[in-house]
Amino acid sequence: MTDEKQEGGASRRDLLGGAAVGIAAVSAMARPAMAQEQKSPGAPMSERAAGFATPPFPKQKQPWPGLTSKMSPRPDHGESSYRGSNRLAGMKALITGGDSGIGRAAAIALAREGADIAINYLPAEEPDAQELGALVKQAGRTFVTLPGDIRDEAFCRKLVADAHRQLGGLSILVNNAARQVSQTSILDISSEQFDTTLKTNVYAMFWLSKAAIPLMRPGSSIINTTSVTAYDPPENIIDYACTKAAIMNFTKGLAKQLASKGIRVNGVAPGPVWTPLQVTGGQEPDKLVTFGSDTPMGRPGQPAELGPLYVALADPMLSYTTGQIFGAVGGRGGP
Repeated sequence: MTDEKQEGGASRRDLLGGAAVGIAAVSAMARPAMAQEQKSPGAPMSERAAGFATPPFPKQKQPWPGLTSKMSPRPDHGESSYRGSNRLAGMKALITGGDSGIGRAAAIALAREGADIAINYLPAEEPDAQELGALVKQAGRTFVTLPGDIRDEAFCRKLVADAHRQLGGLSILVNNAARQVSQTSILDISSEQFDTTLKTNVYAMFWLSKAAIPLMRPGSSIINTTSVTAYDPPENIIDYACTKAAIMNFTKGLAKQLASKGIRVNGVAPGPVWTPLQVTGGQEPDKLVTFGSDTPMGRPGQPAELGPLYVALADPMLSYTTGQIFGAVGGRGGP
Protein backbone atom coordinates (compact mmCIF):
# COMPACT_ATOMS: atom_id res chain seq x y z
CA MET A 1 0.00 0.00 0.00
CA THR A 2 2.92 2.33 -0.67
CA ASP A 3 1.90 5.63 -2.26
CA GLU A 4 3.80 6.01 -5.55
CA LYS A 5 3.72 9.79 -5.29
CA GLN A 6 5.29 9.77 -1.87
CA GLU A 7 7.94 7.27 -2.92
CA GLY A 8 8.90 9.89 -5.48
CA GLY A 9 9.02 12.61 -2.84
CA ALA A 10 5.73 14.09 -1.67
CA SER A 11 5.61 17.55 -0.20
CA ARG A 12 5.53 17.94 3.55
CA ARG A 13 2.02 19.38 3.24
CA ASP A 14 0.83 16.23 1.44
CA LEU A 15 2.27 14.00 4.18
CA LEU A 16 0.68 16.02 6.96
CA GLY A 17 -2.68 16.21 5.23
CA GLY A 18 -2.86 12.47 4.79
CA ALA A 19 -1.82 11.81 8.37
CA ALA A 20 -4.47 14.15 9.75
CA VAL A 21 -7.34 11.94 8.56
CA GLY A 22 -6.13 8.89 10.47
CA ILE A 23 -5.16 10.94 13.49
CA ALA A 24 -8.69 12.28 13.84
CA ALA A 25 -10.17 8.79 13.72
CA VAL A 26 -7.78 7.31 16.26
CA SER A 27 -7.90 10.25 18.67
CA ALA A 28 -11.65 9.80 18.95
CA MET A 29 -11.19 6.25 20.31
CA ALA A 30 -10.05 7.30 23.77
CA ARG A 31 -8.83 10.30 25.77
CA PRO A 32 -5.06 10.73 25.51
CA ALA A 33 -2.80 11.36 28.49
CA MET A 34 -2.99 15.12 28.08
CA ALA A 35 -4.67 17.36 30.60
CA GLN A 36 -5.32 20.04 27.98
CA GLU A 37 -6.88 18.41 24.92
CA GLN A 38 -7.48 21.74 23.18
CA LYS A 39 -3.81 22.12 22.28
CA SER A 40 -3.24 22.21 18.54
CA PRO A 41 -1.18 19.45 16.86
CA GLY A 42 2.45 20.36 16.62
CA ALA A 43 2.34 22.71 19.60
CA PRO A 44 5.77 23.69 20.97
CA MET A 45 7.14 21.18 23.47
CA SER A 46 7.00 23.77 26.25
CA GLU A 47 3.24 23.96 25.78
CA ARG A 48 2.76 20.22 25.29
CA ALA A 49 4.80 19.31 28.38
CA ALA A 50 2.52 21.46 30.50
CA GLY A 51 -0.36 19.25 29.41
CA PHE A 52 1.13 15.79 29.97
CA ALA A 53 -0.66 13.81 32.64
CA THR A 54 0.77 13.87 36.14
CA PRO A 55 0.11 11.64 39.18
CA PRO A 56 -2.03 10.59 40.90
CA PHE A 57 -3.32 8.01 38.43
CA PRO A 58 -6.26 5.62 38.94
CA LYS A 59 -5.46 2.19 40.35
CA GLN A 60 -5.54 -0.29 37.48
CA LYS A 61 -4.28 -3.66 36.37
CA GLN A 62 -4.49 -5.58 33.12
CA PRO A 63 -3.56 -9.13 32.21
CA TRP A 64 -0.37 -9.46 30.17
CA PRO A 65 0.27 -8.11 27.54
CA GLY A 66 -2.32 -5.34 28.02
CA LEU A 67 -3.96 -2.84 25.68
CA THR A 68 -3.46 0.89 25.26
CA SER A 69 -7.20 1.45 24.90
CA LYS A 70 -7.85 0.16 28.43
CA MET A 71 -5.31 2.41 30.17
CA SER A 72 -6.40 5.44 32.16
CA PRO A 73 -5.22 7.93 31.14
CA ARG A 74 -4.49 6.75 27.63
CA PRO A 75 -0.80 7.15 26.70
CA ASP A 76 0.23 9.78 24.18
CA HIS A 77 2.28 8.26 21.34
CA GLY A 78 2.46 11.41 19.24
CA GLU A 79 -0.69 10.59 17.28
CA SER A 80 -1.73 14.24 17.07
CA SER A 81 1.61 15.96 17.62
CA TYR A 82 4.47 14.39 15.67
CA ARG A 83 5.21 16.13 12.38
CA GLY A 84 7.74 14.64 9.98
CA SER A 85 10.11 16.22 7.47
CA ASN A 86 11.04 13.24 5.24
CA ARG A 87 14.26 12.48 7.13
CA LEU A 88 13.94 8.71 6.57
CA ALA A 89 12.49 8.57 3.07
CA GLY A 90 12.76 5.12 1.53
CA MET A 91 13.93 3.36 4.69
CA LYS A 92 12.40 0.10 5.97
CA ALA A 93 11.95 -0.51 9.70
CA LEU A 94 11.14 -3.57 11.80
CA ILE A 95 10.03 -2.72 15.35
CA THR A 96 9.37 -5.32 18.05
CA GLY A 97 6.68 -4.37 20.53
CA GLY A 98 5.56 -1.85 17.94
CA ASP A 99 1.84 -1.99 18.67
CA SER A 100 1.92 0.09 21.86
CA GLY A 101 4.09 2.12 24.20
CA ILE A 102 7.51 3.31 23.10
CA GLY A 103 7.50 1.01 20.06
CA ARG A 104 4.27 2.56 18.84
CA ALA A 105 5.64 6.08 19.28
CA ALA A 106 8.74 5.08 17.32
CA ALA A 107 6.59 3.58 14.55
CA ILE A 108 4.49 6.73 14.22
CA ALA A 109 7.54 8.98 14.14
CA LEU A 110 9.50 6.82 11.69
CA ALA A 111 6.48 6.49 9.37
CA ARG A 112 5.90 10.23 9.32
CA GLU A 113 9.55 10.67 8.42
CA GLY A 114 9.04 8.48 5.34
CA ALA A 115 9.92 4.96 6.52
CA ASP A 116 7.85 1.86 5.77
CA ILE A 117 7.00 -0.07 8.93
CA ALA A 118 6.74 -3.71 10.02
CA ILE A 119 5.84 -4.45 13.63
CA ASN A 120 5.96 -7.52 15.81
CA TYR A 121 3.61 -8.04 18.75
CA LEU A 122 1.65 -10.77 20.52
CA PRO A 123 -1.67 -11.86 18.95
CA ALA A 124 -3.62 -10.53 21.98
CA GLU A 125 -2.40 -7.03 21.05
CA GLU A 126 -4.08 -7.04 17.64
CA PRO A 127 -6.46 -4.13 18.46
CA ASP A 128 -3.50 -1.87 19.27
CA ALA A 129 -1.72 -3.01 16.10
CA GLN A 130 -4.72 -2.15 13.94
CA GLU A 131 -4.99 1.33 15.47
CA LEU A 132 -1.35 1.93 14.63
CA GLY A 133 -1.86 0.58 11.12
CA ALA A 134 -4.46 3.25 10.39
CA LEU A 135 -1.97 5.96 11.31
CA VAL A 136 0.93 4.51 9.32
CA LYS A 137 -1.22 4.03 6.22
CA GLN A 138 -2.61 7.56 6.49
CA ALA A 139 1.00 8.75 6.44
CA GLY A 140 1.27 7.03 3.06
CA ARG A 141 3.62 4.27 4.20
CA THR A 142 3.54 0.50 3.89
CA PHE A 143 2.44 -1.24 7.10
CA VAL A 144 3.16 -4.92 7.81
CA THR A 145 1.92 -6.85 10.86
CA LEU A 146 3.98 -9.85 11.98
CA PRO A 147 2.51 -11.21 15.24
CA GLY A 148 4.29 -13.93 17.16
CA ASP A 149 6.41 -14.83 20.18
CA ILE A 150 10.02 -13.62 19.97
CA ARG A 151 11.06 -16.02 22.74
CA ASP A 152 11.40 -18.59 19.96
CA GLU A 153 14.63 -18.49 17.92
CA ALA A 154 13.10 -19.97 14.78
CA PHE A 155 10.31 -17.40 14.87
CA CYS A 156 12.84 -14.57 15.20
CA ARG A 157 14.63 -15.73 12.06
CA LYS A 158 11.32 -15.95 10.20
CA LEU A 159 10.24 -12.54 11.52
CA VAL A 160 13.29 -10.82 10.04
CA ALA A 161 12.99 -12.70 6.74
CA ASP A 162 9.28 -11.86 6.43
CA ALA A 163 9.86 -8.19 7.25
CA HIS A 164 12.67 -7.99 4.68
CA ARG A 165 10.54 -9.64 2.01
CA GLN A 166 7.32 -7.71 2.62
CA LEU A 167 8.98 -4.33 3.04
CA GLY A 168 11.38 -4.84 0.15
CA GLY A 169 14.43 -4.40 2.35
CA LEU A 170 15.49 -3.77 5.92
CA SER A 171 17.44 -0.70 7.01
CA ILE A 172 16.26 -0.14 10.61
CA LEU A 173 15.86 -2.75 13.36
CA VAL A 174 14.35 -1.54 16.63
CA ASN A 175 14.70 -4.14 19.41
CA ASN A 176 12.11 -2.76 21.79
CA ALA A 177 9.78 -5.50 23.08
CA ALA A 178 10.23 -6.25 26.77
CA ARG A 179 8.84 -8.17 29.73
CA GLN A 180 8.83 -6.70 33.25
CA VAL A 181 7.27 -8.19 36.40
CA SER A 182 7.55 -6.52 39.78
CA GLN A 183 8.53 -8.81 42.70
CA THR A 184 9.41 -7.51 46.17
CA SER A 185 11.82 -10.39 46.83
CA ILE A 186 14.16 -12.49 44.72
CA LEU A 187 12.55 -15.48 46.46
CA ASP A 188 9.36 -14.66 44.53
CA ILE A 189 11.03 -14.68 41.10
CA SER A 190 10.42 -18.09 39.58
CA SER A 191 12.78 -19.69 37.12
CA GLU A 192 9.95 -19.43 34.57
CA GLN A 193 9.68 -15.66 35.08
CA PHE A 194 13.46 -15.22 34.92
CA ASP A 195 13.62 -17.28 31.72
CA THR A 196 10.76 -15.35 30.11
CA THR A 197 12.33 -11.99 30.96
CA LEU A 198 15.77 -13.01 29.64
CA LYS A 199 14.42 -14.55 26.45
CA THR A 200 12.12 -11.62 25.64
CA ASN A 201 14.58 -8.86 26.45
CA VAL A 202 18.00 -10.31 25.61
CA TYR A 203 17.82 -13.55 23.62
CA ALA A 204 15.36 -12.09 21.10
CA MET A 205 17.60 -9.06 20.55
CA PHE A 206 20.52 -11.42 19.92
CA TRP A 207 18.57 -13.65 17.53
CA LEU A 208 16.97 -10.77 15.62
CA SER A 209 20.23 -8.88 15.24
CA LYS A 210 22.01 -12.00 13.93
CA ALA A 211 19.26 -12.50 11.35
CA ALA A 212 19.08 -8.85 10.31
CA ILE A 213 22.75 -7.92 9.92
CA PRO A 214 23.41 -9.98 6.74
CA LEU A 215 20.41 -8.23 5.12
CA MET A 216 21.49 -4.69 6.02
CA ARG A 217 23.45 -2.36 3.80
CA PRO A 218 25.81 0.45 4.86
CA GLY A 219 23.77 3.29 6.33
CA SER A 220 21.46 0.93 8.21
CA SER A 221 20.99 1.06 11.97
CA ILE A 222 20.05 -1.08 14.95
CA ILE A 223 18.40 0.70 17.86
CA ASN A 224 17.97 -1.13 21.17
CA THR A 225 15.72 -0.05 24.02
CA THR A 226 17.62 -0.27 27.29
CA SER A 227 16.58 1.59 30.48
CA VAL A 228 17.58 3.87 33.32
CA THR A 229 17.43 0.67 35.41
CA ALA A 230 20.66 -0.43 33.72
CA TYR A 231 22.38 2.31 35.75
CA ASP A 232 20.22 2.34 38.89
CA PRO A 233 18.32 -0.94 39.34
CA PRO A 234 15.24 -0.77 41.56
CA GLU A 235 14.85 -3.47 44.17
CA ASN A 236 11.55 -4.79 42.74
CA ILE A 237 12.58 -5.56 39.13
CA ILE A 238 16.09 -6.94 39.42
CA ASP A 239 15.68 -9.52 36.65
CA TYR A 240 14.40 -6.84 34.25
CA ALA A 241 17.17 -4.43 35.28
CA CYS A 242 19.91 -6.98 34.63
CA THR A 243 18.57 -7.54 31.11
CA LYS A 244 18.67 -3.81 30.46
CA ALA A 245 22.30 -3.66 31.58
CA ALA A 246 23.02 -6.54 29.19
CA ILE A 247 21.31 -4.65 26.36
CA MET A 248 23.45 -1.59 27.05
CA ASN A 249 26.66 -3.61 26.87
CA PHE A 250 25.49 -5.57 23.83
CA THR A 251 24.79 -2.26 22.07
CA LYS A 252 28.23 -0.81 22.78
CA GLY A 253 30.09 -3.99 21.81
CA LEU A 254 28.11 -4.67 18.63
CA ALA A 255 28.57 -1.05 17.54
CA LYS A 256 32.34 -1.56 17.49
CA GLN A 257 32.00 -4.80 15.57
CA LEU A 258 29.71 -3.37 12.88
CA ALA A 259 31.31 0.05 12.44
CA SER A 260 33.45 -1.13 9.52
CA LYS A 261 30.31 -2.43 7.79
CA GLY A 262 28.64 0.98 7.95
CA ILE A 263 25.90 -0.26 10.30
CA ARG A 264 25.36 1.90 13.38
CA VAL A 265 24.15 0.49 16.71
CA ASN A 266 22.76 2.76 19.42
CA GLY A 267 20.37 2.61 22.35
CA VAL A 268 17.63 4.56 24.07
CA ALA A 269 17.42 4.47 27.88
CA PRO A 270 13.97 5.55 29.10
CA GLY A 271 13.10 6.39 32.67
CA PRO A 272 9.54 5.76 33.92
CA VAL A 273 7.23 5.88 30.90
CA TRP A 274 3.43 5.42 30.87
CA THR A 275 2.91 2.24 28.83
CA PRO A 276 1.04 -1.11 29.13
CA LEU A 277 4.27 -2.61 30.52
CA GLN A 278 3.53 -0.86 33.81
CA VAL A 279 -0.13 -1.87 34.23
CA THR A 280 0.43 -5.56 33.39
CA GLY A 281 2.61 -6.36 36.39
CA GLY A 282 5.56 -4.08 35.76
CA GLN A 283 4.56 -2.09 38.82
CA GLU A 284 2.35 -2.88 41.79
CA PRO A 285 -1.14 -1.32 41.32
CA ASP A 286 -0.72 0.75 44.51
CA LYS A 287 2.57 2.20 43.22
CA LEU A 288 1.03 3.08 39.86
CA VAL A 289 -0.96 5.82 41.55
CA THR A 290 2.24 7.84 42.05
CA PHE A 291 4.19 6.42 39.09
CA GLY A 292 6.88 8.84 37.94
CA SER A 293 6.31 11.33 40.73
CA ASP A 294 9.86 10.86 42.07
CA THR A 295 11.45 12.34 38.94
CA PRO A 296 12.46 16.03 38.94
CA MET A 297 9.67 16.60 36.40
CA GLY A 298 7.19 15.04 38.81
CA ARG A 299 5.58 12.74 36.23
CA PRO A 300 6.29 9.76 33.98
CA GLY A 301 7.32 10.32 30.41
CA GLN A 302 4.87 9.75 27.59
CA PRO A 303 5.89 7.51 24.67
CA ALA A 304 5.57 10.55 22.37
CA GLU A 305 8.56 12.09 24.15
CA LEU A 306 10.81 9.21 23.09
CA GLY A 307 9.76 8.71 19.46
CA PRO A 308 12.05 11.52 18.20
CA LEU A 309 15.10 9.77 19.69
CA TYR A 310 14.50 6.73 17.47
CA VAL A 311 14.17 9.00 14.46
CA ALA A 312 17.46 10.74 15.30
CA LEU A 313 19.32 7.46 15.74
CA ALA A 314 17.97 6.09 12.45
CA ASP A 315 18.76 9.30 10.55
CA PRO A 316 21.76 8.85 8.20
CA MET A 317 22.79 12.41 9.11
CA LEU A 318 24.02 11.01 12.45
CA SER A 319 26.56 8.93 10.56
CA TYR A 320 29.32 9.41 13.19
CA THR A 321 27.11 8.34 16.10
CA THR A 322 27.37 4.71 17.14
CA GLY A 323 27.73 2.80 20.41
CA GLN A 324 25.86 5.56 22.24
CA ILE A 325 23.00 5.41 24.75
CA PHE A 326 20.55 8.32 24.71
CA GLY A 327 18.59 8.91 27.89
CA ALA A 328 15.04 10.21 28.39
CA VAL A 329 14.62 9.94 32.14
CA GLY A 330 12.86 13.07 33.35
CA GLY A 331 16.00 14.42 35.03
CA ARG A 332 17.17 11.55 37.25
CA GLY A 333 19.87 8.96 36.50
CA GLY A 334 20.54 7.58 33.07
CA PRO A 335 23.58 7.73 30.79
